[in-house]
Amino acid sequence: MSDNDGMGNGPLAVIGAAVLWGTAGTIGLLVSTGSASDATALAAARLVIGGAALAFVARRGLRRVIKPGLLLGAVAVAAYQLCFFAAVTRTGVAIGSVVAIGSGPVFTGLLSWLMQGRRPTRRWTLTTAVAICGCAALIVGGGAEAGTRAVSGVLFALLGGLVYAFYAVMAARAIGRGGDSDAVMGVMFGGAAIIMLPVLALTWPGWAAEPRALLVVLYLGLGTTALAYLLYGRGLRTTPVATAATLALTEPAVAALLGLVVLGERLSPVSIAGLVLLGASLLAAAVPERGPEPKTEGPERAADQGPEMELESQP
Repeated sequence: MSDNDGMGNGPLAVIGAAVLWGTAGTIGLLVSTGSASDATALAAARLVIGGAALAFVARRGLRRVIKPGLLLGAVAVAAYQLCFFAAVTRTGVAIGSVVAIGSGPVFTGLLSWLMQGRRPTRRWTLTTAVAICGCAALIVGGGAEAGTRAVSGVLFALLGGLVYAFYAVMAARAIGRGGDSDAVMGVMFGGAAIIMLPVLALTWPGWAAEPRALLVVLYLGLGTTALAYLLYGRGLRTTPVATAATLALTEPAVAALLGLVVLGERLSPVSIAGLVLLGASLLAAAVPERGPEPKTEGPERAADQGPEMELESQP
């Protein structure tokens, strides 16, 4: 996929990444006991393997894109994992997940506006609001208990959404300035893999040496991390980062459907309505916006604006 791919391919790449992310929970349950320590170990292994693979794929171009912003992005990638699992151990998986994942697009849109001057469009605002409502309905319909909503867990989840937004914006900014998307992801996730190595060493469970567990861990690392973030990075070449964050809400929809089909879970009418809302909003967000051609202000300005500049001509 070249940097000059049409606008239509970018959203599809982001959705493909989110589909892979959505399979992680179901696959992980094949070997995990569901404890917090197992979940942390799987997350650490996933990031170490996936980050190493991304760095290897882009090894020739890593030096050209290493910048302070991407190194901070690597810290944010690792911090997201820690915040996420701190949240779900306090609030439960359902609430922690929806707060962390659902807040990501909001923070991404705000950071993109503050850091890059990319004011969110009306359609992004509407589709993101509908998508978040759909996510909330999925969780409420699942019967999450109110007693699990610890304040500290919600705060950790919100912090996770913020650091996710930060590394997404840093990646989009580097790609928009001409950085190779594979190398950008290699720097961020390779750095995060180094940070998470001690966590993996401290939490690695004994059952992980079994062949079935090793296959699961390899899939989580190579499929749901390395391949998924290669797709996500390439999607960011032509998709505004705020829109990409909204499209990434495909992840909970896929997770819910897999729970229904593979794990035999049942969806309540409220959850089904949430799934429909989420699907409709993602379809609306995936359609490229049409608008007048932007006025270019020289190569430096164009590079700074990156792949998002042609979409934000609307007020």
